[in-house]
Amino acid sequence: MRAVILSLILVLAAGPIFCAEEIFLTVEEAVAIGLRDNRDVLLKSAEVKKAKFKINEAWSDVFPSLDFLGGWTDTKGLTRKDLALTTTQTTVKQTLFQGGKIINTIRYQGDKFEVEQRILDRTNQELKANVEKAFYTLLLAREYAQLNRNIVENTAAHLDFNRLRYKSGEVPESEILKVEASLSNAEEAYKAALNQAESAQALLNNLLYLDKDVLVRPQGQFAYAEREVAFDQAFLLALKNRPEIRQYEAQERADKHSIEIAKAGGRPTIYASWEYFSRSSSGTIATAGTVTSSSGGAKHWNDYNTTGLTFSWPVFDGWETKAKVEQAMVDLEQTRLLKEKKIKDIALELKDAYLALKDGIAKIAAVESDLKFYIDNLSSAREQYRQGIVSTLGLSDAGLKSGVAQFKKNEAVYDYLIAKSSFEKATGGS
Repeated sequence: MRAVILSLILVLAAGPIFCAEEIFLTVEEAVAIGLRDNRDVLLKSAEVKKAKFKINEAWSDVFPSLDFLGGWTDTKGLTRKDLALTTTQTTVKQTLFQGGKIINTIRYQGDKFEVEQRILDRTNQELKANVEKAFYTLLLAREYAQLNRNIVENTAAHLDFNRLRYKSGEVPESEILKVEASLSNAEEAYKAALNQAESAQALLNNLLYLDKDVLVRPQGQFAYAEREVAFDQAFLLALKNRPEIRQYEAQERADKHSIEIAKAGGRPTIYASWEYFSRSSSGTIATAGTVTSSSGGAKHWNDYNTTGLTFSWPVFDGWETKAKVEQAMVDLEQTRLLKEKKIKDIALELKDAYLALKDGIAKIAAVESDLKFYIDNLSSAREQYRQGIVSTLGLSDAGLKSGVAQFKKNEAVYDYLIAKSSFEKATGGS
C-alpha cells in the first residue's frame, strides 16, 4: 500500500511535466531575461524615455514660434453684389527674457531625466537580486524535494525489512508502528517539499514574465568563492554607487531649479514679434474695415507688417509667486530629509548584509567537516558492500546520510549566495 501511495505522489509530481514547456537556464541567463522582459523594468524604461522628451519640450522655448492664421468669408444680401473677404496673418515671436524660467526649466528637466535613470538603475538592481534569490531558491527546493524522495524510499525499504523481521519474530510490532509513523512523516515532508518547489517556480516565472505553465530547470551548482569585505570601505562605496543617493542628488538640483522657475513668475518678460497681415476683397475696404460694393467686383489686396518689442512685468499677483517659491523651498527641504534618511537606511541594510555574509561563511565552515565525515563513511560502506559485509539497505543508509550532509552544505552555500547578492545590492554593485 505504501508503495502505491509513493507511486501516486511521484505520478502527480511528474504529471505537469508532460504538458508544460521546459527551459534550461543558468542564473546569468535568468537575470538577462528578467532585465529584458520584466514589466517593472520596461515601465521604468518608458519613464526615462518620457523624461528625455520633456528635455526637448523645454528647449522649444529657446526657438522662435511661427503661427499662421487665415480666413475667408462670403457676405450675401448686404449689397447688390456678393462680397468675398480673404484675410491672413503670419506671426513670428521670439522670447528674449523670461526671468530665467527657460534656462532653469531646461536644467530642471535634465535633472529629472537623471532621476528617472537612477530609478531605473535601482529597479534593475532589485530585479537582479530578486531573480538570483528566486533562481537559487528553486534550485535548492528541487534538491530538497529529491532528498525527501530518497528519504521516503529509504524509509519504505526499512519498513519492508522490518516486516520480514517481525514475521520471523526478530522485532516487536511497536518497531513496525514506529517505522510506519516515520514513513508517514517522510511522505508529508516530501509533499511539502514539492509544494515549495512549485511556489519557487511560480515566483521565478513571475519575475521573468514567463507563462505559468513554463517549467524552468535551473542549471548550476552551489559553488562559492569567499571574499574579504571591510564594512567601512563598503559603506563609502555604497554612498558613491547607490542609485538612490544619486537619485536624491539629482532631485535636489532639480528642486533648486524649481525654486528659480517659481521666482521667474515675478520677473519681467520681454519678447520680440513680427507680424504680417493681408486682406483681399471683392469690394472696397472703407473706414473701420467695412466692405462696399463700389468696386465693381474687382479684388483689392491690402497688406502690411508690424515689428514690435513687448515688455511685461507682473507688479502684483496676490502673492501667488511668493507662495509658489515657498512650496518649492519645502520640496527642496523634503528631498534633503529623504536623502539623509536613505543614507541611514543604506547603512542599516549594508550592516545586515555584511553580518549575513560573515554568518554564511561560518555556516559553510561548520558543515564542511560533517560532509567530509559522511563522504568517507559512504566510501567505506561501498567497500564493505563489495565485500559482502554491508547490506543494500545499509549502503542506502550511508548514501542517505551523505545526501543529507550534502544538502546542508548546499543550504549553507545558498544562504551565503543570497547574502552575497544582498551585499552587492547594498553597495550599489552589480
